[in-house]
Amino acid sequence: MIQLLVGLGNPGPEHALDRHNAGFWFVDQVATAAGVALRPERGFFGDVARVRQHGHDLLLLQPSTFMNRSGQSVGALARFYKIPPEHILVAHDELDLPPGQVKLKLGGGHAGHNGLRDIIAHLGGPQFWRLRLGIGHPGDRSQVVGFVLGRPPQSELTLIEQAMEQARDVLPLLLNGEFEAATMQLHRGNRVDSSKTAALSGSARPPKEKLDEPRN
Repeated sequence: MIQLLVGLGNPGPEHALDRHNAGFWFVDQVATAAGVALRPERGFFGDVARVRQHGHDLLLLQPSTFMNRSGQSVGALARFYKIPPEHILVAHDELDLPPGQVKLKLGGGHAGHNGLRDIIAHLGGPQFWRLRLGIGHPGDRSQVVGFVLGRPPQSELTLIEQAMEQARDVLPLLLNGEFEAATMQLHRGNRVDSSKTAALSGSARPPKEKLDEPRN
């Protein structure tokens, strides 16, 4: 079961609308729906809220470190509450999925995402859950940094928000530890015209181009 939901992003109003802050957006939506506000907790290097969802206690966390130090925050909170990695869900922006798609994944590499890279380092391994929120790809790896630190147009933002709604719908399953059911429900929701969403965002991924793209 999921005990800690982490949203990744960069702090500060200048980054609030960046694609790279999609994880922050998702946690904000969950907090708003629960009627709670995240508040700074210095000992955890981030903003934290505690909610009761579907009969389960859930911690929400937005690291206030910059992206490449996210693990400092996640590690501190996980150690304090003795939460094992497999009970952690990290919501983050995903270049490999078009806007409008969202997928669950347990473990794996960081694919060049510096937030995931630092969390893996601080948790001692990659065996935590990821909620991969599609933002699309600029089409050229040299444009990735500017792309993730840029704002999506309204057409893409609408698709991203729809994907987040689908993710919120499976939260009860995740809290119950029903990961296969949650994965299948998201898969059904992802049955959109991928070519249309890719064309919309200019996000068709170049062939053979995969890991360790530069990101902030």
